[in-house]
Amino acid sequence: MALTLARWQFALTTIFHFFFVPVTIGLGLLVAIMQTLAYRRKDAEWDRLSRFFGRLFLINLAIGVVTGIALEFQFGMNWSAYSVFVGNIFGAPLAIEGLFAFFLESTFIGLWIFGRDRLSPRLHLATIWIVSIGTMLSALFILAANSWMQHPVGYKIVDGQAVLTNFWAILGNDTLWEAFAHTLLSAFATGGILVLGISIYRAKRAAADDQARSAFLRAARFAAGFTLAAVLLTSVAGDAQARLMESQQPMKMAAAEAIYNTGNGASFSILTIGNLNGQPTFQIRIPHLLSLIADLSWNGQVQGVNNVQSAETAKYGTGSYVPVLWVTYWSFRLMVGAGMLMILLSAWTLLLSRRKRLLESAWFGRAAVLGISLPFLANSAGWVFTEAGRQPWIVYGLMKTSAGVSAVSGADVAATLIVFVALYTVLGAIDATLMVRAARHPLTDPEGHGAGAVTNGIVY
Repeated sequence: MALTLARWQFALTTIFHFFFVPVTIGLGLLVAIMQTLAYRRKDAEWDRLSRFFGRLFLINLAIGVVTGIALEFQFGMNWSAYSVFVGNIFGAPLAIEGLFAFFLESTFIGLWIFGRDRLSPRLHLATIWIVSIGTMLSALFILAANSWMQHPVGYKIVDGQAVLTNFWAILGNDTLWEAFAHTLLSAFATGGILVLGISIYRAKRAAADDQARSAFLRAARFAAGFTLAAVLLTSVAGDAQARLMESQQPMKMAAAEAIYNTGNGASFSILTIGNLNGQPTFQIRIPHLLSLIADLSWNGQVQGVNNVQSAETAKYGTGSYVPVLWVTYWSFRLMVGAGMLMILLSAWTLLLSRRKRLLESAWFGRAAVLGISLPFLANSAGWVFTEAGRQPWIVYGLMKTSAGVSAVSGADVAATLIVFVALYTVLGAIDATLMVRAARHPLTDPEGHGAGAVTNGIVY
């Protein structure tokens, strides 16, 4: 019971925290680009937009830091055996993340907020770019730790603990760079969809304010192009990551498709109705697509669950090495499906913009606002697939999840689970309230002017 509850607690808190990470990375970059356009063009409209979306960025960054701190408490509480095993490995990348990347974020975000009246415009612009780079570096070093769990490198086992032998091997881990590219691009898409949805919402409600409507339409067009490029590149990065996964964690690929027996020219099922035991009631399949994903070959070989189970039993001993198939199967499809809808939404935006009908379609307005949920669905489903598909391993090939849990009672874990759920519910309500208020905030400069020259003050 303690193991099950500890897994649920970590899953819930991780997914909740990851609501904020992509928004922070994506909005940070978009705000930096908007401020750059305002600076280079002396454009008051871009200046006002950078201030507007800067408020959303700051709210998200603050709540994200709090949820990240709470998340870390669980390593000592519920996963002490795991922490002892990986501590010598995780110490380096996580320390660098805190001392370097987070230092950049926390220091320069203060300069960005309070330094607009005190720094030159060029130096002030540099601060938001440094903040944006800091968010990306934070992701890099955290993913370095996670990627080691997916594909351990640069270590040796000493007295039952993993000991770091080559830090550069961890930073050079091919799993890290594939995951980093995929995570970064999906974060850009998240920020883009958020800007797009809010901009369309505000533009439709700015009938009496031509300047605000013009500004938000500009932001919507920019965000649509930005999102379309980001999602397409995300799919390319995901394809490369899938081929790497096939070689490093073949069970995860087999589980994603619920394919039981190794075969060539494997098809990809878009939809399955019924069970996943190889005898579904109904399926829609695309011939050969899974082989193309796995190794870019029309008739490439894809390993099946039964074959991988036999190989891993021979290598690691008796036991089941099959994750929960319905979780991996449907989380993978939710991720891909949400990504496809983001492509359609951003392309739809560009098409309507080209025809100068961006505000005429009521259906599009609703879709743009509802579309804000798509990247959160894709990001959450992606992480569920990544982590659940690795089971039963907490560190692939080295430590099973059941061996990493602390020696605590189920009642203790249940109590902390209730506390975390209550805490994150309150934080979620606070964040939603602040984000909605910020999204409805008037698009004005700090002095309350609707437009005009780029000023040098900021109020948050």
